[in-house]
This record gives sequence, C-alpha cells and structure tokens, in this order.
Amino acid sequence: MNYTTPINYEIVKQKRDESELENLGTSTIREIVRLVNRIEEATGEKFVRMEMGVPGLNPPQIGTQAEIDALNRGVASKYPMIEGITELKHETKRFVKLFLDIDVEEENCVPSVGSMQGGMAMLLVANRTDRNRKGTLFIDPGFPVQKQQCRVLGQDYGSFDVYNYRGEKLRAKLEEEFKNGNYSTVLYSNPNNPSWICFTDTELKIIAETADKYDVIVVEDLAYFGMDFRTDYSTPGKAPFQPTVAKYTDNYIFLISSSKAFSYAGQRVATLVMSPKLYNRRYPDLKRYYSTDKFGYSMIYGALYSLSSGVTHSAQFGLAAMLKAANDGNFNFLNDVKIYADRAYKMKKLMLENGFKIVYDKDEDKPLADGFYFTFSYPGLSGAQLLEELIYYGISAISLEITGSEHIEGLRACVSQTKEIQFAALEERLNAFNKDHAEGKIISNRVKKNKEAKG
Repeated sequence: MNYTTPINYEIVKQKRDESELENLGTSTIREIVRLVNRIEEATGEKFVRMEMGVPGLNPPQIGTQAEIDALNRGVASKYPMIEGITELKHETKRFVKLFLDIDVEEENCVPSVGSMQGGMAMLLVANRTDRNRKGTLFIDPGFPVQKQQCRVLGQDYGSFDVYNYRGEKLRAKLEEEFKNGNYSTVLYSNPNNPSWICFTDTELKIIAETADKYDVIVVEDLAYFGMDFRTDYSTPGKAPFQPTVAKYTDNYIFLISSSKAFSYAGQRVATLVMSPKLYNRRYPDLKRYYSTDKFGYSMIYGALYSLSSGVTHSAQFGLAAMLKAANDGNFNFLNDVKIYADRAYKMKKLMLENGFKIVYDKDEDKPLADGFYFTFSYPGLSGAQLLEELIYYGISAISLEITGSEHIEGLRACVSQTKEIQFAALEERLNAFNKDHAEGKIISNRVKKNKEAKG
C-alpha cells in the first residue's frame, strides 16, 4: 500500500530496504546518519535531524584566531609534545580550579584527540591496573561508543540504568556491582548523554565513597561541562561550581571535551585530567603492558603515545586560548550554548502537544533541565518501531536501546541541528504523525510485520 507521508513513502521504503539494517533500534548513530543522508539526497527533502550530537553553533573566534596565529608561526612543521603544550596544560589546571574548585598540577593535564581518544587511553591504562579485574561499570544510560571501545579492546564491562536508583538507592546498587571485585573503573557523564539527568552532590558523594571502598577509579565524562542551565556555573572562581565527584575522592579522571561547551568538535581536541594521587600511583600489573608501573607515565608515554603521538599542534593553541579567556573572565563560554535549552523547551512542548511522552523527566524530585538532549516515546510503539515510523515523517533520532537504558520504548533527541526556522516543519510533521498513529495506522512494513507476528 502507498501512503501519503511528509517524505515520499516509496523512496523512504526503497532506501530503508537498501540499507540492509535489520533493526534501526540497534543500529549505530553513524548508521542512522548514513540512512538519513541517502533519503535526503534521493528526495531533496530536509529532515529534522535529531540523531547525532554535533554542535549547531559557530566556533568561538578566540580559538580559531589562536590557531591561525599558531599556524602562521610555523607550528605545523613541528611534532607536538605528547604531554601537551605548556599553555594548554597551564590553562587546563586553572580551568579545573576556577570552574570545578579542584586543585591539580599541570603534569596531570594532558590533551587528547577529543574525549573519545581520552576515553580509549583511559581504558588502556585504568583497566589494566589489576589482572584480576575485568573492566568498566557504566552508569547508564550512556554514550554507546564507549562500550564499543571496550569491545574493540577485548575488555568486559557491566552497566545498569540509573533511572530507578537515584538518591540513596544508588549506594546499594553500587555496592552490589562492586562487591565482586570485577571492575577497575566506573564511568558516567554529568550532565548525562542521552537522558540529560544530572547527578546531585549526594549521589556524587555516594559514587566516591563506594568507589573508594572497593578501590575503583571514577571516570567523569564532562562532555557537557556546565550545561545544566538550571544553575549558572559560568563565573570563574566563584560558587556555584560544576558538580564533581572530585569533591569527595582523589581517585578520579576527568574527560573534558571542547566539542559541545566550546562548539569546537571539528578540531578533535580535549583534555584528560588525572588526580594528582592517581597520576603518581604505582600499579605493578601495568608493567605487563608498559615500561613503568606509574599510572600517569603509562597514560602519556604508553597509551597516548601509541594512539596518536600527540594532539594537533594548532588545535592545542586554539583550546588554550579559549580556556585562558574563560579563566580570565573575558569569555563566558556558556552564554552561547544556552540556546540549546531554549530549543529543547520548545521541541519538547511540540512533542507533548502531539501525543508524545518524555521518558526521563526528573532529577530525583526536580524537573529535568532543558539542554542538549531529551528523550521521548509514543504510546503503543517500542523505540525501534517509533524510529522506523518517524523516518517517513522526516524526523530522525536514535533508540535508547543502544544506550544501556531499560526504557527501550524511547528515543534520544539532540536539539543542536534543529534551527528555529525548522520548528514549523517539525510541528507539521509531528501533527501528521499523531493523526495517523492515534488512529492506529502503521506506515513501516517492518513494524507492520512485527505487530502481525505478535498478534
């Protein structure tokens, strides 16, 4: 049967069939991107794209000008030092003190080729500190590629959806997970990708105390630094500060990205920060892989050296300049990205007005912040089914199923690529979707077959 949908039904069906993806609910982000790109090319129609978490803002001129100046000085002809340029290490140390209120040393601050590489290096070292431990515990939902990194490295991992373990309930769950001695590390993002939940100080203290009890290294992914816009974290050196587990433990690693908060994703530059205690700690089992048992040395001259032999020279100068401007109080890096909260508020409103539900909606007893991501569902459809249906309406997202969430009826939406000019199209397409599906109409053959099989 041929349907009238916002995007040509036959072309979408053809491109969906050609993709050979068995189930969109378990497909990777990049696979969804590839499918939507091909539908857009074939139809000439623009999707409301919510599948990939890429910045939607121009990079700060401070960073790009610093890179241009560095290139004009000839840095492209020189290998960068693996441990990072002095300017970046110095400003990272200042940034951690001024915006997290945590003291570290310059030697503890090392650039990486995006937080993705920082995470890979972390796994290569932190998960090899004890031959009797298996890997990482992920506090989910989370960024699916971090689990893929574990698989690529042949490391085991575990996970649980934190939705039902907020507040003091988190302690018992972590005790249950840690007591068998399986994990070297525990990893989470704060604010969280994909749900946008934000851990409270109480929860961060619980994570720190249980991790210390079982000697587990805490890895705090700060990809969305300061972007819980319910609180203003933008003034350097003055409270409130970005919440962090480092207030309660000295056994931590930060992954501080420049991609979202600084809109600098294309330059693939981030910083990995190790606590002074962890940096200097010795683990005899590291000598199975590295020339030393010292954690920090193994991280820099073992893992990072092997992965890239340094981070692009000019990109380091760009990030150093942005951090310096923020540290000096001359650049409010969070002001520009507040637009994401405004978009999320308006997009969620359109969803709710057209029969959709918000999946993760609270931080304990407080309404969830509006920010870079939100999660949504539609009654009667699983996340995979909803995704299959939405592509005919020119809307793309990813399934919560690949994020470790137990709420597999939901999808994750990223607001960064949806401009204000597209809101009218989004409203029109959501309205058409709701009208069709409120009547029980099913568009995708795959969903129809699944429902018939279950019926």
